[in-house]
Amino acid sequence: MLPRSPAVPGRRAALTLTAAALALTVLPATAEAAPGADPLARYHQQRLTWKSCVLGPQDTTGKELEQSGARCADVTVPLDYSDPGGRTITVAISRIRATDTDRRVGPLLLNGGGPGGPSLGDPPWVRKAMKDVATRYDVVGVDPRFIGRSTPLDCRWPTGSAWRGAGADRAGFDRTTAFAKDLAGRCRANAGDALPHATTRNTARDMDVVRAALGERRISYLGYSYGSYLGEVYTTMFPGRTDRVVLDGVIDPDRYGPRLLRGVERANRHALEGWASWAAAREATYGLGGTRGEVLAAVDRVRKASARTPLRLGDHRLDEHVMPMVVFNGLSQHNDAAYGDFTQGMRDMLRASKGQRVTPSPWLAGVLEFMLTGTDSPYGSAQTAILCGDAAAPRNPEVYWRDVQRGRAQDPLFAPVTHNINPCAFWDRPRERPTTIRDDLPALLVNATGDPRTDQDGARTVRGMWPSSRLVTLNGADQHAVYGVYGAPCVDDTVNAYLATGRLPAKDVDCAAR
Repeated sequence: MLPRSPAVPGRRAALTLTAAALALTVLPATAEAAPGADPLARYHQQRLTWKSCVLGPQDTTGKELEQSGARCADVTVPLDYSDPGGRTITVAISRIRATDTDRRVGPLLLNGGGPGGPSLGDPPWVRKAMKDVATRYDVVGVDPRFIGRSTPLDCRWPTGSAWRGAGADRAGFDRTTAFAKDLAGRCRANAGDALPHATTRNTARDMDVVRAALGERRISYLGYSYGSYLGEVYTTMFPGRTDRVVLDGVIDPDRYGPRLLRGVERANRHALEGWASWAAAREATYGLGGTRGEVLAAVDRVRKASARTPLRLGDHRLDEHVMPMVVFNGLSQHNDAAYGDFTQGMRDMLRASKGQRVTPSPWLAGVLEFMLTGTDSPYGSAQTAILCGDAAAPRNPEVYWRDVQRGRAQDPLFAPVTHNINPCAFWDRPRERPTTIRDDLPALLVNATGDPRTDQDGARTVRGMWPSSRLVTLNGADQHAVYGVYGAPCVDDTVNAYLATGRLPAKDVDCAAR
């Protein structure tokens, strides 16, 4: 879930666009559909041209797909589903076909989250997680509309993320308000014709065109984080067209919208404390402090120093609005490698707060480039357009300021992020109402108790809403995205058994963290 693409294997690969995806296109004119005919027939019946996934010598995603036996295709879909005879865009997909054709289940469509994250490159690592059952599925990666190799949406932003901390005072909040308004204006100027069509409902409609173009009556689905919400919407809009559904990092649909980060402060604080204990045990390596309290105090010193004057980190300047985002981005994966990267980054920020000249570590340099340059403008543009297009946000800045002030008293680091204003306050009103999610679905839900993005409360809510579903809980991990990512055999084996048989566990499953 926002503000950064999920740390699932392959998520951070560079986005590469095909030449054909650089412009909106128009299909050849066709005769008007007869009464009662399928208005989307030409999309549902299109023939896909499967080709190599490699776009050039630097295309590592394409090479990984090629080595796994994948082929790629572009699926043509309407830009505007209310005008299927009008302009079209393309949705890029990849597919590794089932090899056990006698026991083939069908296609498994993937969404790795975001919104704004590409999933075309995901089939190789998902097949690895699936183990033996992978041979029975066509594993299909999809770059949703306006993302990755699909027709792009780029507002030409100077950042990869619209999200910022509000700062320490009203002047800081006013700066972020002006920043959010400027980003919205850039989107209106540079991508205004596409913005109304960047929605989850349209992405779900695209998924159903993909289903039909693959020649399938039903699809199975694996969605992480935001992808869980997309799965909720698709199964509601197209009942009867799904087979086996796995939602990992589950979003409560009633909480989804432009302000969906509200409420995750406690989970992020818990994750920060868990990381601080890890860093304290390695004080000799990182020098942040020998106790959890000392490490947390070092983080707070960096926060206060960045509020006084921006910290110099290589060619970048880290201020009070971006510093909390660096911390937020460091707390989604519960493992030694991720903790090590974040700890090195925090050490760099601490040194900079003391006036030292610092060349940021690779992880921190990547986050700063993401936040402070336009390199990932397409990612942030699409992410924000989808959130703003799905549901309306309060338009009065005072609403956000009051929420920030109330939240700051409880959590001065995270609440000014989770309650802060964003470009949706300055967006045009959505064209459609949010989807009212169906009351029941036989799905397998997966969540970690300490997930700092999609907290456990959301998974419990959806489990209660869908009595015929089952919930697999990873206890004791501050982890976002579990299946095939964290390395818990209990979770992976439960998901694979469901994918193999189509039968949900008899009851909810509890798994222990490593």
